[in-house]
Amino acid sequence: MSVPFCRSKCTYCNFASDVFSKALSQPYVDRLCHELEQAHSTAEEISGTFDRAIDTVYIGGGTPTVLDISQLRQLFVTISQIFEVAPGAEITIECAPGTLTPALVDALRDFRVNRVSLGVQSFVDQEAAWVGRLHKHETVLEEISRLRAAGMSEINVDLIAGLPGQTRQSWDFSLDQVIAAEVPHVSVYMLEVDEDSRLGRELIAGGTRYHAHFVPDEDLTADLYLSACEQLEKAGVNQYEISNFARPGYESMHNLKYWTRQPYLGFGLDAHSMLEVRRCAEACGSSDRVHAVRFSNPDSLEAYLAGKCGNRAVVNQQAAIEETFFLGLRLTNGLDLQKVTGEFGQDAIAGFRGVITEMVEAELMERHGNIIRLSARGRLLSNEVFARFISVPVA
Repeated sequence: MSVPFCRSKCTYCNFASDVFSKALSQPYVDRLCHELEQAHSTAEEISGTFDRAIDTVYIGGGTPTVLDISQLRQLFVTISQIFEVAPGAEITIECAPGTLTPALVDALRDFRVNRVSLGVQSFVDQEAAWVGRLHKHETVLEEISRLRAAGMSEINVDLIAGLPGQTRQSWDFSLDQVIAAEVPHVSVYMLEVDEDSRLGRELIAGGTRYHAHFVPDEDLTADLYLSACEQLEKAGVNQYEISNFARPGYESMHNLKYWTRQPYLGFGLDAHSMLEVRRCAEACGSSDRVHAVRFSNPDSLEAYLAGKCGNRAVVNQQAAIEETFFLGLRLTNGLDLQKVTGEFGQDAIAGFRGVITEMVEAELMERHGNIIRLSARGRLLSNEVFARFISVPVA
């Protein structure tokens, strides 16, 4: 579920979030609740399977915790009315440090939230400030303590390698802080350079706004990421996905659903969904076997509030197999080719054998029997590897 409201827009952010008017927050929550109420009919319309029973809820942003407590209550009540949330379900909310007041923490506990993801990005105050973050590192540590005191110990901290002004020494400080805080889950991302963020556009243009000229080069950013992998592993926070690290038993159940191609429903601005289909090709206008339908909401707040439709795409056999490869390979455990053939048939991997061999020979992937996985170098170049598994003919 997407809540796109922010206190400030970070320069590196390429999501459909912004510092929207506070006056729009209640209309947005009302529209979000209406979308939740229409979930079953939306699934019916595309011949998708709809299951009221759910075991994970993820509310992301933007910054969901900038909403009023009454608005958050409205969302959680609506979720409980539409879906059967399993006892002990993983319920995650993203928070910007500095928004977790004692009253809000108490409310989140009442709403059954049991996992909190903190968008820290850097424990170095100058680095955080340069990209638009409003917190000090002391605030992060205070709020981690506040969450634990309230019995909410499942905490994730986001870090970004490659921020303006970042050095090996400052990165080590951030890693030391997150390890000392003993949080059970850490997400480490390398700075994305694209035209969808202000910092990315400035980097592409070769300019100096947003401290773009102080962004580390690609080699240093890669070294920082590898250092995080090594130091977190030594601290018992094990890598289980390209960007995600957890102590045993604290892996994100919700995100694992994406990477293992389980169905999910997204709600809100620019939210994406994937549902399995009940009826086959004829119902979706395709001559190929249809496995699922992916659909999304508009990325314009005005269009979303107006109830306009987003995009829809049929996932046929070819697309389903490709997704299985490039999503499954994100996981450190890799992909079991025997399971792939069990799901899609013996010919499913025939067209990929050459690519697999090529990637293993290039030392971007490793193969152990039926298991293929990315190598350490392959994780750095994962997008290039995944591109090789797209549009490979299936025999």
